[in-house]
Amino acid sequence: MRNDYLERILRARVYDVAVETPLEVASNLSARLSNRLLLKREDMQPVFSFKVRGAYNKMANMDSAALKRGVITSSAGNHAQGVALAAQKLGCRALILMPVTTPKIKVDAVKARGAEVILHGDTYDEAYVEARRLARARKLGFVHPYDDPDVIAGQGTIGMEILRQTAHPIHAVFVAIGGGGLASGIASYIKRLRPAIKVVGVEPVDADAMARSLKAGRRVVLDHVGLFADGVAVKQVGEETFRLCKELLDGVILVDTDQICAVASGANTNFDRLRFIAERAEVGDRRETILAVTIPEQPGSFKKFCATLGSRNITEFNYRIADPKEAHVFAGVEVHNRDETARIVKALQREGLKTLDLSDDEMAKLHVRHMVGGHAPVGIRKSARGVPDELLYRFEFPERPGALMKFLSAMRTDWNISLFHYRNQGSDYGRVLVGMQVPRNEMREFQRFLAKLGYPCVDESRNPAYRLFLG
Repeated sequence: MRNDYLERILRARVYDVAVETPLEVASNLSARLSNRLLLKREDMQPVFSFKVRGAYNKMANMDSAALKRGVITSSAGNHAQGVALAAQKLGCRALILMPVTTPKIKVDAVKARGAEVILHGDTYDEAYVEARRLARARKLGFVHPYDDPDVIAGQGTIGMEILRQTAHPIHAVFVAIGGGGLASGIASYIKRLRPAIKVVGVEPVDADAMARSLKAGRRVVLDHVGLFADGVAVKQVGEETFRLCKELLDGVILVDTDQICAVASGANTNFDRLRFIAERAEVGDRRETILAVTIPEQPGSFKKFCATLGSRNITEFNYRIADPKEAHVFAGVEVHNRDETARIVKALQREGLKTLDLSDDEMAKLHVRHMVGGHAPVGIRKSARGVPDELLYRFEFPERPGALMKFLSAMRTDWNISLFHYRNQGSDYGRVLVGMQVPRNEMREFQRFLAKLGYPCVDESRNPAYRLFLG
Protein backbone atom coordinates (compact mmCIF):
# COMPACT_ATOMS: atom_id res chain seq x y z
CA MET A 1 0.00 0.00 0.00
CA ARG A 2 3.06 2.25 0.37
CA ASN A 3 3.07 3.09 -3.34
CA ASP A 4 -0.68 2.92 -3.92
CA TYR A 5 -1.50 6.53 -3.21
CA LEU A 6 -4.72 6.33 -5.21
CA GLU A 7 -6.17 3.95 -2.63
CA ARG A 8 -4.74 5.99 0.24
CA ILE A 9 -6.38 9.15 -1.10
CA LEU A 10 -9.73 7.47 -1.72
CA ARG A 11 -9.72 6.14 1.86
CA ALA A 12 -8.41 9.34 3.45
CA ARG A 13 -10.36 10.62 6.45
CA VAL A 14 -10.50 14.37 6.01
CA TYR A 15 -14.12 15.46 5.91
CA ASP A 16 -14.67 15.20 9.67
CA VAL A 17 -12.90 18.57 9.86
CA ALA A 18 -12.26 19.69 6.27
CA VAL A 19 -14.76 20.90 3.67
CA GLU A 20 -14.84 20.36 -0.07
CA THR A 21 -13.77 23.82 -1.16
CA PRO A 22 -15.02 25.36 -4.43
CA LEU A 23 -13.02 25.52 -7.64
CA GLU A 24 -13.74 29.04 -8.86
CA VAL A 25 -13.04 30.76 -12.15
CA ALA A 26 -10.79 33.78 -11.63
CA SER A 27 -12.57 36.00 -14.15
CA ASN A 28 -10.23 39.00 -14.19
CA LEU A 29 -7.04 36.93 -14.26
CA SER A 30 -8.52 34.71 -16.98
CA ALA A 31 -9.29 37.74 -19.12
CA ARG A 32 -5.82 39.19 -18.67
CA LEU A 33 -4.11 35.89 -19.47
CA SER A 34 -6.47 35.02 -22.34
CA ASN A 35 -6.94 31.63 -20.70
CA ARG A 36 -9.28 29.94 -18.25
CA LEU A 37 -7.78 30.09 -14.79
CA LEU A 38 -9.38 28.45 -11.77
CA LEU A 39 -8.52 28.86 -8.10
CA LYS A 40 -8.94 26.02 -5.59
CA ARG A 41 -10.25 27.94 -2.58
CA GLU A 42 -8.45 26.18 0.27
CA ASP A 43 -8.49 29.52 2.09
CA MET A 44 -12.11 28.61 2.89
CA GLN A 45 -11.09 25.71 5.15
CA PRO A 46 -11.81 26.11 8.90
CA VAL A 47 -8.12 26.95 9.42
CA PHE A 48 -7.87 28.85 6.07
CA SER A 49 -5.40 26.29 4.69
CA PHE A 50 -5.29 22.84 3.06
CA LYS A 51 -3.01 21.61 5.86
CA VAL A 52 -5.91 20.40 7.99
CA ARG A 53 -6.51 17.58 5.48
CA GLY A 54 -3.15 15.89 5.95
CA ALA A 55 -2.91 16.55 9.68
CA TYR A 56 -6.31 15.04 10.45
CA ASN A 57 -5.82 12.04 8.17
CA LYS A 58 -2.54 11.22 9.88
CA MET A 59 -3.93 11.58 13.40
CA ALA A 60 -7.20 9.76 12.62
CA ASN A 61 -5.10 6.76 11.54
CA MET A 62 -3.01 6.69 14.76
CA ASP A 63 -3.87 4.10 17.40
CA SER A 64 -5.71 5.20 20.53
CA ALA A 65 -2.72 4.65 22.82
CA ALA A 66 -0.57 7.03 20.75
CA LEU A 67 -3.32 9.65 20.73
CA LYS A 68 -3.71 9.36 24.47
CA ARG A 69 -0.03 10.23 25.00
CA GLY A 70 -0.46 13.26 22.74
CA VAL A 71 1.08 14.52 19.52
CA ILE A 72 3.78 17.00 18.61
CA THR A 73 4.72 18.76 15.40
CA SER A 74 6.79 21.56 13.95
CA SER A 75 5.25 24.10 11.62
CA ALA A 76 5.51 27.62 10.25
CA GLY A 77 1.83 28.02 11.00
CA ASN A 78 -0.73 26.39 8.73
CA HIS A 79 0.11 22.77 9.58
CA ALA A 80 0.13 23.77 13.24
CA GLN A 81 -3.45 25.00 12.96
CA GLY A 82 -4.41 21.76 11.24
CA VAL A 83 -2.89 19.66 14.02
CA ALA A 84 -4.51 21.85 16.68
CA LEU A 85 -7.94 21.47 15.08
CA ALA A 86 -7.46 17.71 14.64
CA ALA A 87 -6.38 17.35 18.29
CA GLN A 88 -9.41 19.34 19.37
CA LYS A 89 -11.67 17.07 17.31
CA LEU A 90 -10.01 13.83 18.49
CA GLY A 91 -9.68 14.95 22.10
CA CYS A 92 -5.92 14.66 22.46
CA ARG A 93 -3.09 16.94 23.63
CA ALA A 94 -1.02 18.79 21.01
CA LEU A 95 2.37 20.48 21.39
CA ILE A 96 3.43 22.74 18.50
CA LEU A 97 6.97 23.97 17.79
CA MET A 98 6.89 27.11 15.62
CA PRO A 99 9.71 29.38 14.37
CA VAL A 100 9.94 32.72 16.13
CA THR A 101 9.35 34.33 12.71
CA THR A 102 5.83 32.86 12.47
CA PRO A 103 3.14 35.53 11.90
CA LYS A 104 1.34 36.33 15.14
CA ILE A 105 -2.02 35.64 13.53
CA LYS A 106 -1.01 31.99 13.11
CA VAL A 107 0.39 31.63 16.64
CA ASP A 108 -2.77 33.06 18.16
CA ALA A 109 -4.97 30.81 16.01
CA VAL A 110 -3.10 27.69 17.21
CA LYS A 111 -3.38 28.70 20.86
CA ALA A 112 -7.07 29.48 20.42
CA ARG A 113 -7.69 25.81 19.56
CA GLY A 114 -6.14 24.63 22.82
CA ALA A 115 -2.70 23.58 21.60
CA GLU A 116 0.49 24.41 23.50
CA VAL A 117 2.94 26.51 21.47
CA ILE A 118 6.72 26.74 21.84
CA LEU A 119 8.51 29.30 19.65
CA HIS A 120 11.95 28.00 18.67
CA GLY A 121 14.47 28.95 15.97
CA ASP A 122 14.28 31.31 13.01
CA THR A 123 13.22 28.69 10.43
CA TYR A 124 11.02 25.64 10.17
CA ASP A 125 14.08 23.37 10.13
CA GLU A 126 15.29 24.60 13.50
CA ALA A 127 11.83 24.12 14.97
CA TYR A 128 11.72 20.64 13.41
CA VAL A 129 14.95 19.49 15.09
CA GLU A 130 13.70 20.63 18.49
CA ALA A 131 10.29 19.00 17.94
CA ARG A 132 11.95 15.69 17.11
CA ARG A 133 14.02 15.92 20.29
CA LEU A 134 10.97 16.60 22.42
CA ALA A 135 9.02 13.82 20.71
CA ARG A 136 11.65 11.30 21.81
CA ALA A 137 12.01 12.76 25.29
CA ARG A 138 8.27 12.92 26.03
CA LYS A 139 7.18 9.90 23.93
CA LEU A 140 4.81 11.97 21.81
CA GLY A 141 3.58 10.99 18.36
CA PHE A 142 5.18 13.17 15.69
CA VAL A 143 2.86 14.49 12.96
CA HIS A 144 5.12 15.42 10.05
CA PRO A 145 3.99 18.47 8.05
CA TYR A 146 4.66 16.80 4.69
CA ASP A 147 6.94 13.75 4.63
CA ASP A 148 4.39 11.11 5.66
CA PRO A 149 2.16 8.91 3.44
CA ASP A 150 -1.00 9.68 5.44
CA VAL A 151 -0.32 13.42 5.31
CA ILE A 152 0.41 13.24 1.58
CA ALA A 153 -2.79 11.25 1.00
CA GLY A 154 -4.82 13.80 2.97
CA GLN A 155 -3.51 16.63 0.79
CA GLY A 156 -4.16 14.47 -2.28
CA THR A 157 -7.91 14.74 -1.73
CA ILE A 158 -7.57 18.20 -3.29
CA GLY A 159 -6.57 16.57 -6.58
CA MET A 160 -9.58 14.27 -6.31
CA GLU A 161 -11.89 17.27 -5.84
CA ILE A 162 -10.33 19.23 -8.71
CA LEU A 163 -11.06 16.47 -11.23
CA ARG A 164 -14.56 16.03 -9.88
CA GLN A 165 -15.47 19.71 -9.80
CA THR A 166 -15.04 20.71 -13.45
CA ALA A 167 -16.42 19.35 -16.68
CA HIS A 168 -14.01 21.50 -18.71
CA PRO A 169 -10.63 20.12 -19.80
CA ILE A 170 -7.77 20.92 -17.41
CA HIS A 171 -4.37 21.30 -19.03
CA ALA A 172 -2.19 22.13 -16.04
CA VAL A 173 -2.31 22.39 -12.26
CA PHE A 174 0.13 24.74 -10.49
CA VAL A 175 0.91 23.83 -6.87
CA ALA A 176 2.93 25.68 -4.23
CA ILE A 177 5.85 23.68 -2.83
CA GLY A 178 7.43 23.91 0.60
CA GLY A 179 8.32 20.42 1.76
CA GLY A 180 6.38 18.88 -1.11
CA GLY A 181 3.40 17.23 0.58
CA LEU A 182 0.71 19.12 -1.32
CA ALA A 183 2.37 18.69 -4.73
CA SER A 184 3.04 15.01 -4.06
CA GLY A 185 -0.55 14.32 -3.03
CA ILE A 186 -2.18 16.20 -5.90
CA ALA A 187 0.21 14.74 -8.48
CA SER A 188 -0.28 11.20 -7.14
CA TYR A 189 -4.00 11.36 -7.80
CA ILE A 190 -4.09 13.39 -11.01
CA LYS A 191 -1.25 11.56 -12.77
CA ARG A 192 -2.85 8.19 -11.95
CA LEU A 193 -6.21 9.11 -13.51
CA ARG A 194 -5.38 11.89 -15.98
CA PRO A 195 -1.65 11.58 -16.86
CA ALA A 196 -1.95 14.12 -19.70
CA ILE A 197 -2.60 16.92 -17.21
CA LYS A 198 0.64 18.72 -16.33
CA VAL A 199 1.35 19.22 -12.64
CA VAL A 200 3.85 22.04 -12.05
CA GLY A 201 5.37 23.06 -8.74
CA VAL A 202 5.85 26.71 -7.76
CA GLU A 203 8.60 27.82 -5.35
CA PRO A 204 10.07 31.15 -4.18
CA VAL A 205 13.45 31.91 -5.70
CA ASP A 206 14.93 32.11 -2.19
CA ALA A 207 13.35 28.86 -0.95
CA ASP A 208 13.80 26.58 -3.96
CA ALA A 209 14.82 23.33 -2.26
CA MET A 210 12.68 21.11 -4.53
CA ALA A 211 13.84 22.74 -7.77
CA ARG A 212 17.48 22.35 -6.77
CA SER A 213 16.93 18.79 -5.57
CA LEU A 214 15.26 17.73 -8.81
CA LYS A 215 18.08 19.30 -10.82
CA ALA A 216 20.73 17.57 -8.70
CA GLY A 217 18.90 14.24 -8.63
CA ARG A 218 19.12 14.12 -4.85
CA ARG A 219 17.79 16.05 -1.87
CA VAL A 220 19.86 19.16 -1.26
CA VAL A 221 19.99 21.31 1.85
CA LEU A 222 19.76 25.08 1.38
CA ASP A 223 22.15 27.23 3.41
CA HIS A 224 19.35 29.68 4.13
CA VAL A 225 15.79 30.37 3.01
CA GLY A 226 13.74 33.51 2.48
CA LEU A 227 11.03 34.01 5.06
CA PHE A 228 8.50 36.16 3.19
CA ALA A 229 6.48 33.09 2.14
CA ASP A 230 6.91 31.58 5.59
CA GLY A 231 4.68 28.57 4.85
CA VAL A 232 7.19 27.23 2.31
CA ALA A 233 10.42 28.33 4.01
CA VAL A 234 11.94 24.81 4.06
CA LYS A 235 15.67 24.09 3.71
CA GLN A 236 15.23 20.44 2.68
CA VAL A 237 12.26 18.69 1.10
CA GLY A 238 10.99 15.34 2.38
CA GLU A 239 12.41 11.98 1.35
CA GLU A 240 9.05 10.56 0.23
CA THR A 241 7.87 13.84 -1.28
CA PHE A 242 11.09 14.12 -3.29
CA ARG A 243 10.60 10.58 -4.61
CA LEU A 244 7.05 11.36 -5.70
CA CYS A 245 7.83 14.77 -7.16
CA LYS A 246 10.79 13.39 -9.09
CA GLU A 247 8.50 10.75 -10.58
CA LEU A 248 5.35 12.78 -11.16
CA LEU A 249 6.00 16.53 -11.53
CA ASP A 250 6.30 18.07 -14.99
CA GLY A 251 8.56 20.81 -13.66
CA VAL A 252 9.02 23.57 -11.09
CA ILE A 253 8.87 27.30 -11.74
CA LEU A 254 10.34 29.96 -9.46
CA VAL A 255 8.74 33.26 -8.42
CA ASP A 256 10.16 36.27 -6.60
CA THR A 257 8.58 38.18 -3.73
CA ASP A 258 6.94 40.77 -5.99
CA GLN A 259 5.28 38.03 -8.03
CA ILE A 260 4.02 36.36 -4.86
CA CYS A 261 2.49 39.67 -3.77
CA ALA A 262 0.63 39.88 -7.10
CA VAL A 263 -1.25 36.52 -6.85
CA ALA A 264 -3.77 34.98 -4.46
CA SER A 265 -1.72 32.88 -2.07
CA GLY A 266 -2.18 32.46 1.66
CA ALA A 267 -4.99 33.63 3.93
CA ASN A 268 -3.06 33.53 7.21
CA THR A 269 -1.09 36.74 6.76
CA ASN A 270 -0.17 39.28 9.43
CA PHE A 271 -1.99 42.57 8.92
CA ASP A 272 1.26 44.56 9.03
CA ARG A 273 2.60 42.54 6.09
CA LEU A 274 -0.26 43.78 3.93
CA ARG A 275 1.50 47.15 3.71
CA PHE A 276 4.40 45.51 1.89
CA ILE A 277 2.12 43.37 -0.28
CA ALA A 278 0.13 46.41 -1.38
CA GLU A 279 3.36 48.28 -2.16
CA ARG A 280 4.82 45.50 -4.30
CA ALA A 281 1.82 43.78 -5.88
CA GLU A 282 1.53 46.18 -8.81
CA VAL A 283 5.24 45.88 -9.65
CA GLY A 284 5.12 42.10 -9.26
CA ASP A 285 2.15 41.92 -11.60
CA ARG A 286 3.94 44.15 -14.13
CA ARG A 287 1.23 46.80 -13.72
CA GLU A 288 3.52 49.47 -12.27
CA THR A 289 6.85 50.53 -13.68
CA ILE A 290 9.44 52.43 -11.64
CA LEU A 291 11.43 55.01 -13.61
CA ALA A 292 14.33 57.35 -12.95
CA VAL A 293 14.04 60.29 -15.35
CA THR A 294 16.44 63.19 -15.83
CA ILE A 295 14.72 66.40 -16.94
CA PRO A 296 15.97 69.99 -17.40
CA GLU A 297 15.93 72.03 -14.19
CA GLN A 298 13.69 74.74 -15.54
CA PRO A 299 10.03 75.81 -15.21
CA GLY A 300 7.59 73.66 -17.20
CA SER A 301 9.74 70.53 -17.24
CA PHE A 302 7.43 68.56 -14.95
CA LYS A 303 4.45 69.34 -17.14
CA LYS A 304 6.35 68.26 -20.27
CA PHE A 305 7.30 65.01 -18.57
CA CYS A 306 3.67 64.28 -17.62
CA ALA A 307 2.44 65.25 -21.09
CA THR A 308 4.80 62.67 -22.60
CA LEU A 309 3.27 60.01 -20.36
CA GLY A 310 -0.14 60.93 -21.77
CA SER A 311 -3.24 59.60 -20.00
CA ARG A 312 -1.36 56.97 -17.99
CA ASN A 313 -1.92 57.08 -14.25
CA ILE A 314 1.08 58.33 -12.24
CA THR A 315 1.32 56.35 -9.01
CA GLU A 316 4.38 58.05 -7.54
CA PHE A 317 6.37 61.23 -8.15
CA ASN A 318 9.38 62.17 -6.01
CA TYR A 319 11.86 64.96 -6.64
CA ARG A 320 14.13 67.42 -4.79
CA ILE A 321 16.15 70.17 -6.40
CA ALA A 322 19.78 69.05 -6.49
CA ASP A 323 21.51 70.60 -9.51
CA PRO A 324 21.08 73.96 -11.26
CA LYS A 325 20.88 72.28 -14.68
CA GLU A 326 19.29 68.83 -14.25
CA ALA A 327 16.45 67.39 -12.16
CA HIS A 328 16.27 63.71 -11.26
CA VAL A 329 12.75 62.38 -10.84
CA PHE A 330 11.72 59.06 -9.28
CA ALA A 331 8.35 58.14 -10.78
CA GLY A 332 5.90 55.24 -10.71
CA VAL A 333 3.58 54.78 -13.68
CA GLU A 334 0.64 52.41 -14.08
CA VAL A 335 1.11 50.10 -17.09
CA HIS A 336 -0.47 46.96 -18.53
CA ASN A 337 2.71 44.94 -19.13
CA ARG A 338 6.47 45.20 -19.64
CA ASP A 339 6.07 45.98 -23.33
CA GLU A 340 4.29 49.18 -22.38
CA THR A 341 7.18 50.05 -20.07
CA ALA A 342 9.57 49.77 -23.01
CA ARG A 343 7.34 52.08 -25.08
CA ILE A 344 7.27 54.67 -22.28
CA VAL A 345 11.06 54.64 -21.97
CA LYS A 346 11.45 55.14 -25.74
CA ALA A 347 8.90 57.98 -25.77
CA LEU A 348 10.70 59.81 -22.95
CA GLN A 349 14.07 59.32 -24.61
CA ARG A 350 12.71 60.73 -27.88
CA GLU A 351 11.87 63.89 -25.92
CA GLY A 352 15.49 64.07 -24.79
CA LEU A 353 14.76 62.83 -21.25
CA LYS A 354 17.29 60.29 -20.01
CA THR A 355 15.28 57.41 -18.54
CA LEU A 356 16.25 54.35 -16.52
CA ASP A 357 13.82 51.48 -15.81
CA LEU A 358 14.18 50.54 -12.11
CA SER A 359 11.25 48.10 -11.94
CA ASP A 360 13.56 45.18 -11.16
CA ASP A 361 15.98 47.13 -8.97
CA GLU A 362 15.52 45.89 -5.39
CA MET A 363 17.39 48.79 -3.81
CA ALA A 364 15.24 51.31 -5.65
CA LYS A 365 11.99 49.62 -4.65
CA LEU A 366 12.96 49.06 -1.03
CA HIS A 367 14.95 52.17 -0.18
CA VAL A 368 15.55 54.82 -2.85
CA ARG A 369 11.85 55.61 -3.33
CA HIS A 370 11.72 56.66 0.33
CA MET A 371 14.99 58.61 0.25
CA VAL A 372 14.38 61.04 -2.61
CA GLY A 373 14.52 64.47 -1.00
CA GLY A 374 16.59 65.79 1.86
CA HIS A 375 18.41 69.11 1.98
CA ALA A 376 19.23 70.81 -1.27
CA PRO A 377 23.02 70.89 -1.94
CA VAL A 378 24.94 73.90 -0.65
CA GLY A 379 25.54 75.14 -4.20
CA ILE A 380 21.80 75.61 -4.65
CA ARG A 381 21.44 77.75 -1.54
CA LYS A 382 21.88 81.52 -1.41
CA SER A 383 21.11 82.01 2.25
CA ALA A 384 21.02 80.19 5.56
CA ARG A 385 17.26 79.73 5.01
CA GLY A 386 17.97 77.03 2.41
CA VAL A 387 16.65 77.09 -1.15
CA PRO A 388 16.14 80.77 -2.09
CA ASP A 389 12.54 82.02 -2.04
CA GLU A 390 11.24 78.49 -1.44
CA LEU A 391 7.72 77.99 -0.12
CA LEU A 392 6.42 74.60 0.95
CA TYR A 393 2.74 73.74 0.55
CA ARG A 394 0.72 70.59 1.10
CA PHE A 395 -2.17 70.13 -1.36
CA GLU A 396 -5.09 67.72 -1.55
CA PHE A 397 -7.18 66.74 -4.58
CA PRO A 398 -9.78 64.02 -5.30
CA GLU A 399 -7.87 60.84 -6.23
CA ARG A 400 -8.84 59.57 -9.67
CA PRO A 401 -7.03 58.67 -12.92
CA GLY A 402 -5.42 61.74 -14.40
CA ALA A 403 -5.83 63.79 -11.20
CA LEU A 404 -2.10 64.42 -10.78
CA MET A 405 -1.75 65.57 -14.39
CA LYS A 406 -4.69 67.93 -13.87
CA PHE A 407 -3.01 69.31 -10.75
CA LEU A 408 0.30 69.87 -12.56
CA SER A 409 -1.48 71.49 -15.49
CA ALA A 410 -2.96 74.03 -13.08
CA MET A 411 0.48 74.99 -11.72
CA ARG A 412 2.22 78.12 -12.95
CA THR A 413 5.28 77.42 -15.12
CA ASP A 414 7.09 80.64 -14.24
CA TRP A 415 7.69 79.56 -10.62
CA ASN A 416 10.21 76.77 -10.38
CA ILE A 417 9.13 73.58 -8.58
CA SER A 418 11.98 72.73 -6.21
CA LEU A 419 10.39 69.79 -4.38
CA PHE A 420 7.61 67.38 -5.24
CA HIS A 421 6.41 64.33 -3.35
CA TYR A 422 3.36 62.26 -4.28
CA ARG A 423 2.39 58.61 -3.80
CA ASN A 424 -0.96 57.08 -4.66
CA GLN A 425 -1.96 55.36 -1.40
CA GLY A 426 -5.36 54.15 -2.56
CA SER A 427 -7.11 56.84 -0.53
CA ASP A 428 -10.02 58.94 -1.73
CA TYR A 429 -7.76 62.01 -1.73
CA GLY A 430 -4.34 62.48 -3.26
CA ARG A 431 -1.83 64.35 -1.12
CA VAL A 432 1.09 66.25 -2.61
CA LEU A 433 3.94 68.13 -0.96
CA VAL A 434 5.24 70.87 -3.26
CA GLY A 435 8.16 73.26 -2.94
CA MET A 436 8.07 76.37 -5.18
CA GLN A 437 10.52 79.20 -5.62
CA VAL A 438 8.45 82.38 -5.49
CA PRO A 439 10.22 85.77 -5.29
CA ARG A 440 9.09 87.88 -2.35
CA ASN A 441 7.83 90.66 -4.57
CA GLU A 442 5.42 88.17 -6.22
CA MET A 443 3.78 86.91 -3.01
CA ARG A 444 0.48 88.75 -3.59
CA GLU A 445 0.24 87.23 -7.04
CA PHE A 446 1.06 83.84 -5.52
CA GLN A 447 -1.77 84.14 -3.00
CA ARG A 448 -4.21 85.02 -5.80
CA PHE A 449 -2.95 81.99 -7.68
CA LEU A 450 -3.63 79.71 -4.70
CA ALA A 451 -7.15 81.04 -4.35
CA LYS A 452 -7.83 80.48 -8.03
CA LEU A 453 -6.24 77.03 -7.99
CA GLY A 454 -9.13 75.71 -5.93
CA TYR A 455 -7.30 72.91 -4.10
CA PRO A 456 -7.24 72.75 -0.28
CA CYS A 457 -3.70 73.56 0.85
CA VAL A 458 -1.63 74.11 3.98
CA ASP A 459 1.47 76.31 4.22
CA GLU A 460 4.24 74.11 5.68
CA SER A 461 7.04 76.63 5.17
CA ARG A 462 7.43 77.15 8.93
CA ASN A 463 7.09 73.49 9.81
CA PRO A 464 10.15 72.51 11.90
CA ALA A 465 10.36 69.16 10.08
CA TYR A 466 10.80 71.06 6.80
CA ARG A 467 13.63 73.17 8.20
CA LEU A 468 15.28 70.12 9.75
CA PHE A 469 15.13 67.68 6.83
CA LEU A 470 14.29 69.57 3.63
CA GLY A 471 15.05 73.26 3.98
